[in-house]
Amino acid sequence: MAPPGWLCAGPRWSADGPALLWLHPEHGERRSPLPAGRALGFVTGDRRYCVGVRRAGRYTPCPAGAEVPAGAVSGQCAECARLDRSRSVAADTMADDPRPYDVYLAWFAPGLVKAGITATERQGVRLLEQAALSYALLGRGPLMAARRTEAVLGAALGVPDRFPYAAKRAARHRLVPRAERAAELAALHARARALPGLPESLDVAAFAPVHHDDVFHLDRVGPRHGVVDLAPGSAVVGHVVAVAGPDVYLETADGRQVLVDTRRLAGWQLAAAPAGARTTAAVRAPEPERDGPEGLF
Repeated sequence: MAPPGWLCAGPRWSADGPALLWLHPEHGERRSPLPAGRALGFVTGDRRYCVGVRRAGRYTPCPAGAEVPAGAVSGQCAECARLDRSRSVAADTMADDPRPYDVYLAWFAPGLVKAGITATERQGVRLLEQAALSYALLGRGPLMAARRTEAVLGAALGVPDRFPYAAKRAARHRLVPRAERAAELAALHARARALPGLPESLDVAAFAPVHHDDVFHLDRVGPRHGVVDLAPGSAVVGHVVAVAGPDVYLETADGRQVLVDTRRLAGWQLAAAPAGARTTAAVRAPEPERDGPEGLF
């Protein structure tokens, strides 16, 4: 059964900031920006639908109209997720992509630095999606050169290409000064540039750190905040305090700060919360969670 009306498709970042993406079988896509201070209030529908498959920048609806578990991180059914990864740079099933790629070093916390690649045309949006507090580009080149560089960094320097998302989330709430982040990135960047195994086709970049403090606003988030668990008929009402990657921090009417993982909004039909509504969704203490594979670009 296909979902009627507008369906939330989860978070989308751009150079303009964070937003929620919406899909409609007839009207296409639209976005709702999520700037700090914006009022956000919604009630979930009676079931969560698969959002389908994204190809060439457009979504194809799930042919089965499958239902997705309310608590799942992904908004796709198993079949649509398989189709997505059948033509994906992240899954190494799109080796013929002719676009240039950037290799980056992303900083999340002291000692929590990863390497990754992103299509150059995305202009750093991938780092916003990953909630990297700081990053630096290492170089630019063809896809296979970028992949080779990523592998060399892992083998020679022990730099991983992914971390569990829960580790990134837990680490971000002790904000380290930019100078300290930059120093750690600079040291690793210098070691990486000196490696003898970098591909000749990689155009190595000078060190130029980028920080996301002014975009995320994490300095406004207190040390104690709960995590929202969604279920059919759940109401979430508050004002946006900060946004980092897929995580939206809200202040509710009773003064609590709660975290909404917008990946878990994908697939729900969301109705506007009525005037005077309060948050009724279950709110739990933050804890480690099991994530699926994280994309690399």
